[in-house]
Amino acid sequence: MPRRRVPVLLATAILAVLGLGAGMTVAPLSASTLPVARTAPPPPDQFTVVVASTLDSGQSPVLGTDGRLHVVYEIQLTNARADLATLQEIQVLDADRPSRVVASFAGDDLLKRLRKLTGKEPAGSLAIPEDVSRLVLVDLAFATDAQVPKQLIHRFRLLGQPVAGGPPAQLDYTAAPFDLVGKPLVISPPLAGKGWVDINGCCSGDGIHRDTVLPVNGHLADTQRFAIDYMRLDAQGRLVHGDPTDVRNYTAYGAQLLAVADGTVVSTLSTLSDQVPGTLPDPSTITLANVDGNHVVLDLGHGVFAFYAHMQENSVTVKVGDRVRRGQVLGLLGNTGNTSAPHLHFHLMNGPSVLGSSGLPYTYDRFAVAGAIDAARFGASTTLEGVWNQGLLPTPSPRTRQFPLDLTLVDFAG
Repeated sequence: MPRRRVPVLLATAILAVLGLGAGMTVAPLSASTLPVARTAPPPPDQFTVVVASTLDSGQSPVLGTDGRLHVVYEIQLTNARADLATLQEIQVLDADRPSRVVASFAGDDLLKRLRKLTGKEPAGSLAIPEDVSRLVLVDLAFATDAQVPKQLIHRFRLLGQPVAGGPPAQLDYTAAPFDLVGKPLVISPPLAGKGWVDINGCCSGDGIHRDTVLPVNGHLADTQRFAIDYMRLDAQGRLVHGDPTDVRNYTAYGAQLLAVADGTVVSTLSTLSDQVPGTLPDPSTITLANVDGNHVVLDLGHGVFAFYAHMQENSVTVKVGDRVRRGQVLGLLGNTGNTSAPHLHFHLMNGPSVLGSSGLPYTYDRFAVAGAIDAARFGASTTLEGVWNQGLLPTPSPRTRQFPLDLTLVDFAG
């Protein structure tokens, strides 16, 4: 159907309704009076054999306890041609200054970031079979605010089947914009007291939270990209003393969990029993409903939700619909759900679904860095037993509006 033109008479009627038409004469528009639109020509089309997009449209850079601004996201790739596509390099560019290369991944560095769709399993090869998708885990760090671009774009160099078909050819194109905007939410810590250890934390590609990408509610979601598992050292530097199969022997067990901000309770569970430490539960017993054990979800407003997992049985003190205040006790730290030792799993997300939302960065209003656990030693250990306080600082370092990084020892108020 041809597009209909709005007659000048209609424009006159609208002006009259608005009280602007009385005594006015509406002159017909001529070609000489029409404004000339000056727009830049559109960029040329690109033949993108490997289709690329980020799981989220953007993120707020977050200031870590190392003094750097961290950005963590994922790129989904799909080979849309009937032949192998082999990645050679992915460059992260400043979208406003494409000549500025923020980061570059190639060879083994790219291979270790390339995963099958749910993130856990390595791709094993830079070659992507036809009609197959992959994920790329991207972790960036900037020294100053001035270094952070407003938007990123990605340059892909690969061998793939050209538009006319035939053998693989060298291809080079940009795709997958990602915005870096805003500031992360500032919250209070979810725990009180000294000696807390940030385990399985941000920001590298090899943590158990970092690569937990799940197909939930019709899309891929990385809810846990900024999640932290909190355990606690006692005065002797131990996470556990005595029999490690007894939950009560873990220093963190029974700690009070606190509301990080004012909010509304939108989900709770409090009926599951503690697991025996040292082993994970039978996978056949795990469901989406119980994988995180007893828990609380708070709606903090403005599209931000806080999640507390693995709480003690019958310890949850709130119910759905309750309004809570910052610092209010929500329950006790336990060992329920898919867990092998008592800890608090905590993260922020952009929806109430604990597995199907997008994980959000955040900072704590105030705390102190007390030191760090040696990453090589912790990674090589097969047990949580022993003394882990060798990395304590002589004096804790006060911090404000920062995010604790993996294996940092932190002291909270209280």
